[in-house]
Amino acid sequence: MQDGAELSVRIDLPGGGRFGPGKAALLSAIAETGSLAGAARALDMSYPKSLRLVREMNRDFAAPLVETFQGGSSRGGAGLTPAGQDVLAAYLGICRKAAAASGPERARLAALLRSPGG
Repeated sequence: MQDGAELSVRIDLPGGGRFGPGKAALLSAIAETGSLAGAARALDMSYPKSLRLVREMNRDFAAPLVETFQGGSSRGGAGLTPAGQDVLAAYLGICRKAAAASGPERARLAALLRSPGG
């Protein structure tokens, strides 16, 4: 529904943390690039911000979501832990189900939107 009302899911976690599209995108980018710096570049995000978000996620969940590997000649890297893979899969599943379930209501909202430039 690209010309309509897009759905964005944010989950408020116990203890005040949050998990939503930005953190999910960061986890996906880490999985794709194998690097926190590479993920930050892919998302046009500063490295310090990406590091802060990873620390928040690792703090908010029972097990770390991201693990880092020390540098050296291979320059290190980062990857998702099994918990990170599970959290990302669960979040994406929630998003898919929420989008499917809310389709008619989002279409109704989209029909009531002001047209671009109007």
